Amino acid sequence: MKTKNLSIKIVIALVLGITVGSICNIYAQSNIVGWTDQYIFNVIGQIFLNLIFMLVVPVVFVSIVLGVVGVGDPKLLGGIGLKALTFFLSTTALAITIGIALALLFKPGAGHSDLLKSEDVNKYEQTLKEQNSAEDSAANQTFDQTLINLFPKNPIQAMTEGNMLQIITFAIFIGVGLIMVGSKAEVVNRFFLQTNEVLMYIITMIMNVFAPIGTFALVAHAFTGAGFGAIKQLGMYFFIVLLALAVHFFVVYGSAVKLLGKYSPMNFFKAFMPAITVGFSTSSSTATLPVSMNCTKKMGVRPEIASFIQPLGATINMDGTAIMQGVATIFIAQISGVDLSLGQLITVVVIAVVASIGTAGVPGVGLIMLAMVLNAVGLNAAAIGIILGIDRLLDMTRTSVNITGDAACALIVSESEQRKLNKRALPKQNANA
Repeated sequence: MKTKNLSIKIVIALVLGITVGSICNIYAQSNIVGWTDQYIFNVIGQIFLNLIFMLVVPVVFVSIVLGVVGVGDPKLLGGIGLKALTFFLSTTALAITIGIALALLFKPGAGHSDLLKSEDVNKYEQTLKEQNSAEDSAANQTFDQTLINLFPKNPIQAMTEGNMLQIITFAIFIGVGLIMVGSKAEVVNRFFLQTNEVLMYIITMIMNVFAPIGTFALVAHAFTGAGFGAIKQLGMYFFIVLLALAVHFFVVYGSAVKLLGKYSPMNFFKAFMPAITVGFSTSSSTATLPVSMNCTKKMGVRPEIASFIQPLGATINMDGTAIMQGVATIFIAQISGVDLSLGQLITVVVIAVVASIGTAGVPGVGLIMLAMVLNAVGLNAAAIGIILGIDRLLDMTRTSVNITGDAACALIVSESEQRKLNKRALPKQNANA
């Protein structure tokens, strides 16, 4: 895959999609625009999404099996997992803190109490009532239920439903089994290696042929529906979320890559650009996995580490979503005339970080998590209806942040493990000398 040329094509498609979609939004009432959006933008975009989703489960399963086998030592695997988990939880807590701090500083909800009287609040309140059972099962799980659900009763069903945590767990067991059996499982090991080669070829083909067209269609569809009109009334909220995302993206990730990963932040962002643009267009960390894993491996990240950490991150690392939750909570509190105490702010941080574990990396899931946070601090969850109009646009941006965090973690852990290997090799070199 010619990454540079592909990146340029996708960026051009992105800009064209925003431009065309925004123009179409102005004439949204036109039958021609409506037909174009439904039968061209939407159809092409969904086909592109389906092509990517088609590969997600096999890529994640095969990659993690090979990643575990590549690590070789189950104890070492546990160490890598602990490093990744520490990075993910730390950056998520930092992300929501940045969001809360900027919202408290700029006060995006000040003077907008009239927004609570909008029809959007009433509509979303009815939606919440209809979806209570879905929210209970998807987001309000207790800690013990979360632990139990890590382990699949039926791995085939987990793959069919796209339950990423259960797929990861099953793949780890298969990988450990292959390590323990050793040479007896050589044929099985070779099967996974060859399957991975086939999957990588398909990913390359899809990206080269369909990515620019699919990106254009998805972005055009999103902006035809939302446009920039919805931003006018919520401009300050929109600006604060984007500012917090930018700070986290460039400052937090850039510093982490430079200081911990010993890698140029500029080169990192440039090499990861194809995944960032695909993440923006699909609004799904999971859908972007095949592309993002391909990008990190080209940066020199050890394949077994990228194959293990990035699928895990797509499931439990949601820094962009955490930022939205922090800003949205303060925004809704301000328009409601409520001053949240320090204890309530800490509650927001803790719940958002814990809720991110086990939540699917699919479009719109952040709103379910936000409803949990608002309920926990006594705010009206129906107020989410106010921000729905622009959330689709913000969802695209925060997905790009989420997947960049996964890649940064893979790079940092890979560098850390490489340093450990180099230290072990030094005594041998000295002895030979």
